[in-house]
Amino acid sequence: MTLTVQRNIILALLIASAAASWAVLIRQQIGMGADMEIHSPTMGMTAPLFLAVWIVMMIAMMFPTAAPMILTFHQVQAAKRGRGGTFVSTWVFVAGYMLVWSAIGVLAFAGAAGVEMLGERTEMSTATAARIGGVLLGVAGAYQLSPLKDLCLAKCRTPMGFILTSWRDGRWGAARMGVEHGAFCLGCCWLLFLALFPLGIMNVAAMAVVTLLIFAEKTLPSGDRIAKVSGAALLLYGAAVLVFPQALPTFQATDAMTMN
Repeated sequence: MTLTVQRNIILALLIASAAASWAVLIRQQIGMGADMEIHSPTMGMTAPLFLAVWIVMMIAMMFPTAAPMILTFHQVQAAKRGRGGTFVSTWVFVAGYMLVWSAIGVLAFAGAAGVEMLGERTEMSTATAARIGGVLLGVAGAYQLSPLKDLCLAKCRTPMGFILTSWRDGRWGAARMGVEHGAFCLGCCWLLFLALFPLGIMNVAAMAVVTLLIFAEKTLPSGDRIAKVSGAALLLYGAAVLVFPQALPTFQATDAMTMN
């Protein structure tokens, strides 16, 4: 089987996995549409269910953006095998990558559950909760403009450079490379995912926008400038929510349900 065929198969599997995950998320949002808990941080889910949904979200959102790095790993691995090196499945690299995002899902649930408990104990108003969301959006925007974001994004925008400078042989080496790339990817995107909580964690439209933004940052020639523009937009939106909490989608939806 030629390298081109192998790459096409891997790409097709990544796209199919992402498409299936998007279908699951859309169905989940439709099923929860009339449930008030959709706007709570944990969506009323237990930890295992939340983690399962989180992993589906990561497959849907991150597989398309990680595809160039995954295909580059396979290209280099195939070349080393052709020279008599040990073959390691590309999916070992993917498993290491997904391990990072799965661990973040555990932390996300713990944080969401803590916020829910705090909200219940303090009887936080809808407007106050929305303004906290506005602060999160502003923090996400500020991070988009930070040097750390630039550093992580540079690693993600140069797949061949990352693979060649971070190469480690063997299965454990491939898994470690996947974890390392996942860490840089996390450094690029984690506050964008945090911003999904005030926007609605099961808001498929918001997820799609974040996915397109991450993809553009990583793959387009002007990706670094796109990150800066999106950062400025998030700062402005966060400031607007502080003044007008109704500008947050979750605030409007909760208000409507309360009035009914």
